[in-house]
Amino acid sequence: MGRPSDVPTVHIDHVGVATDDATGLAETYVELLDCEIAHEETFDGLAVLFLAFENGYLELLEPVDEDGTIARYLDREGPGIHHVALATEDATAALERARAHGIELIDEEPRPGAWGHDVAFLHPRDTGGVLLEFVEH
Repeated sequence: MGRPSDVPTVHIDHVGVATDDATGLAETYVELLDCEIAHEETFDGLAVLFLAFENGYLELLEPVDEDGTIARYLDREGPGIHHVALATEDATAALERARAHGIELIDEEPRPGAWGHDVAFLHPRDTGGVLLEFVEH
């Protein structure tokens, strides 16, 4: 049984982790897990740091804007896993498929994300409580 042609190929790209101290957490993970920092940037009110592993990344998200999404998340939930990101070649097609399956979209179309990728999120209420992100590669 093959994959239907309208199903976009996806794989886990990264797991986003909300933290009050991305640099400190990165130092802990680098020492503990022997990974390395692959990319750092300040984007959309966040200090964003990607740690590289053989099969994907951890994205550490530290708010620099106290009114931003991650700051509000930390206030409400505390530090921890924020989202799971799935890499796809076509985020628009992935969103269309999700919409066709009745999944509530946070983003109606892809938007600029970290590291220069277009991204789009699905509402966790329809995805088993998990905030899913499509990352176009």
